[in-house]
Amino acid sequence: MEFSLFAHMERLTNDQPQDELHDQFIELCKMADDAGMRAVWTGEHHGMDFTIAPNPLMSLVNLAHHTKNVRLGTGTIIAPFWHPIKLAGEAASADLMTGGRIELGIARGAYSYEYERLMPGLDAWEAGQRMREITPLLPQLWKGDCAHEGEFFNFPSSTSAPKPVQKDGPPIWIAARDPNSHEFGVHNGFNIQVTPLWQGMEEIETLMGRFNDACDSYDGLRPKIMLLHHTYVGADAEDVERGSQELSRFYNYFGAWFQNKRDVRQGQIDPLTDEDIANNKMMSKDNLARDLTIGTATEVTDRIKKYEDLGYDEYSFWIDSGMSFERKRASLARFIDDVMPKFQ
Repeated sequence: MEFSLFAHMERLTNDQPQDELHDQFIELCKMADDAGMRAVWTGEHHGMDFTIAPNPLMSLVNLAHHTKNVRLGTGTIIAPFWHPIKLAGEAASADLMTGGRIELGIARGAYSYEYERLMPGLDAWEAGQRMREITPLLPQLWKGDCAHEGEFFNFPSSTSAPKPVQKDGPPIWIAARDPNSHEFGVHNGFNIQVTPLWQGMEEIETLMGRFNDACDSYDGLRPKIMLLHHTYVGADAEDVERGSQELSRFYNYFGAWFQNKRDVRQGQIDPLTDEDIANNKMMSKDNLARDLTIGTATEVTDRIKKYEDLGYDEYSFWIDSGMSFERKRASLARFIDDVMPKFQ
């Protein structure tokens, strides 16, 4: 089992200085690097202070100057917002600038809030089809002299400029949930990243089953699979309960952004009331304490051992939570000091 960190800048109120939030993001990533984590992942989002990450490749190039060994991954590029030639070239350029440390996670995207602003009329189905057309073109463009006629893109013979440092280009990871997505990723030789969100162990097992089914129907080398999960390592039972409450609030806001029904001003969604949060039983602190990777160091270790036994190759500590920087840092430190050594 290898470990990675999944992180973004989070701005909860308009009075938080963004330069301080950026410095805190870098500090968390440096902790991951110093601890020997395999990778740091950061994603792509637009117009949302909830998750500030308009260009992950730019963020990763900057992180390369603050870290030494950690791999630098997009978690994830929103494929329909990119032209394949542009994505191939920018990813290769980032790979060059970071000395061959880039990994490319790719997804169709999830927020209709972003779709209606960047590509009005786009729905999840078309976004998925665009991802399936774009992603296999990237290795061909890195190799060079790739021409394409497809449903969404047509271009004459083209070559990524520059070429990536890594042979065959940065490793590609596909964000997969349904069986067809697993099959698409595996059959194209891509790694798989899964995110069960709040749905607990049953979903974690289901996603691994879909990956195994895709591997069983594929004659090539078995790719890797990464589990991305919200994680909090508490100092004691009282601290764990507080972390569960904070993640309950985070998931209520996540759901509100996903539903795209509330007004947004200055990048901030209209606040939820305490009553709104209390009425959302699905996202209650007790349910999330059961279904996320939350607990003391011993409890978190036991949970991750179960994921390892299922066959997951990498566990990514999803630190976004709406918690203070100090609480994030303390949880990550406990994970580094008291959980990771159990897997060495």
